[in-house]
Amino acid sequence: MRFVTETDGVLLVDKAPGMTSHDVVAIARRALGTKKVGHCGTLDPLATGLLLITIGRGTKIQDLLMSEDKEYVGALRLGEVTDSQDADGEMIEVHPVPEFSRQQVEEAFAKFKGDFYQTPPMISAIKKGGVPLYKLARQGKQVEREPRFVRVYTHEIKAIRLPEIDFRVVCSKGFYVRAYVNDIGRELGCGAHLKALRRTKSGRFSVEKAVNVEELKTLPREQLVTRILSLPTVSRFRGA
Repeated sequence: MRFVTETDGVLLVDKAPGMTSHDVVAIARRALGTKKVGHCGTLDPLATGLLLITIGRGTKIQDLLMSEDKEYVGALRLGEVTDSQDADGEMIEVHPVPEFSRQQVEEAFAKFKGDFYQTPPMISAIKKGGVPLYKLARQGKQVEREPRFVRVYTHEIKAIRLPEIDFRVVCSKGFYVRAYVNDIGRELGCGAHLKALRRTKSGRFSVEKAVNVEELKTLPREQLVTRILSLPTVSRFRGA
């Protein structure tokens, strides 16, 4: 591959389902002919939506960008618990789902609003002794996870079609929507897993302004470069 002069900035990408965040980075490297590419805030393969791709000197502000609040829309399925807490995992529990009223559902969601401690999933990229938890999980090991202080700024129950519930949540960095759904399922007494997830915002950046993965693969480099937000633009957008 012939690498060209580095371009500096941030590209908003709408991640497709079934791929990792690192897959998107690899596609961006090839499309832009640029080695120095990173991403902010990992999305699981199941998830879609906004992924901030940092390019050139943009990689130096990854931590700043990752510290922003996030907005997600998703769907949970009650009565089924998986080892990964999402639809990509193995089923480990099945329970009957009562005919919950909207008030009961709202009360369960309300338990996880504001500031609270959240235990990250065992299947995650968090490291214990230098080893990612998901690798330990593959070996059948369970380890203690340090609860994280997180915040839910607001949530919305968009639709209830038991056993599924559609929702929107605005949360702090380091928040696991899988764990959030798992906790809500436990609160309702029948368990739950995350069926679908889409990140719609990160800070003031919206998925509406993003290029999709197909465009990332096929658009000429010259066109893609015009979609990259310069570092001064990113700074102004963040209000810095």
